[in-house]
Amino acid sequence: MTTKEYLNQAYQIDRRINSKIEQVASLKELALKATAVLSDMPKGGQNIHSKENIITKMLDLENEINEEIDELIDLKRAIGSLIKSIENPEYQTILEQRYLCFKSWEEIAVGMGYSMQHTFRLHGRALKSIKFPKDESKCD
Repeated sequence: MTTKEYLNQAYQIDRRINSKIEQVASLKELALKATAVLSDMPKGGQNIHSKENIITKMLDLENEINEEIDELIDLKRAIGSLIKSIENPEYQTILEQRYLCFKSWEEIAVGMGYSMQHTFRLHGRALKSIKFPKDESKCD
């Protein structure tokens, strides 16, 4: 795994979490639709099991989200420590903005007052300055 791949893991987890949150919202909408159609006419065997299945799926997804949030927090803490070990504050800022705050290159460049080209150049240097501890030897 390259340094960049290691740092991008947090972004990938964040995207998965957001996707699952959207799925939960969609399931909640579906559950509301299932109960919104009320009538005084008795219906044979209302679809209660369908609503139960939706709620069960929502709870499963919410548990997965919580597990991934825990994983994301731990990974961000590790990445943050790694970034703090770099001596150059510009490098730290670029890496924090990109890999912990998930900002776009444009946002980083504007925020730091640099051109895109200079931002990319500094990012490349910042990646090269990262020294992984011995237990992270799988990263290049």
